[in-house]
Amino acid sequence: MSNTLKLAAFAGAVATAMAGSVAHAEAKEKCYGVAMAGENGCAAGPGTTCAGTSKVDYQGNAWSLVDAGTCMSIELPAMADDSERKGALEPLTRDIPS
Repeated sequence: MSNTLKLAAFAGAVATAMAGSVAHAEAKEKCYGVAMAGENGCAAGPGTTCAGTSKVDYQGNAWSLVDAGTCMSIELPAMADDSERKGALEPLTRDIPS
């Protein structure tokens, strides 16, 4: 195989791998209020500075990446007052540490 064909095959393989990575990244979304304490993604909000800094389970302004379309259907335990706790695509004001 000539060097030109080898280079073309390599470039094609790299392009295919990059396209797969982009498609995989697009299949995730930030879901607020579902992370366990210390397991959030970066830049969560007040009370956190970056990844792994949330202080309480299900902190409303802390997020985790989840499969796209699943955020609001993740089963979570009820809150202390027995009201339903759900994930959200935007930061929440519940379960914020004082």
